[in-house]
Amino acid sequence: MKEVVRNKKAYFDYEILESLEAGIVLAGSEVKAIRMGRVNLKDNFVRIVRGEAFLFGMHVAHLANTNTYYRPDERRSRKLLLHKKQLRKWFNQVGQQRLSIVALKLYFNQKNRVKLQIALVKGKKLYDKREDMKKKALEIDAKMAFKNHAKGS
Repeated sequence: MKEVVRNKKAYFDYEILESLEAGIVLAGSEVKAIRMGRVNLKDNFVRIVRGEAFLFGMHVAHLANTNTYYRPDERRSRKLLLHKKQLRKWFNQVGQQRLSIVALKLYFNQKNRVKLQIALVKGKKLYDKREDMKKKALEIDAKMAFKNHAKGS
């Protein structure tokens, strides 16, 4: 598995409840751009419309060598390939429990296909975000102290 891009903001802003792998419908030039890392997942979300899932807000930049007459919109909505049973389950949870669906990371699988890891998420409160930042700072301090202690021995 070759990870291309990761949505760090989603890990900070949301509590991840459940995740799964989804295929994504792309144009050929978009696959080449993703392979070169010219993609951004920062402000994306997934919406289920008429029993189909669509990804909104993913930005795939054009390549310089792409045909000038065929350049798909960089921020267009892209269809996700998921099982109907999974879509219905998540659609019900999103509607009833006020949850969201966001993309976490984009990668190439073993068969060299572009896959997207999407997750059912719940928004964190500000105090939860502060607590996570404190934990992260304490972990970094502990690692540095251990590292310095190991060097001194």
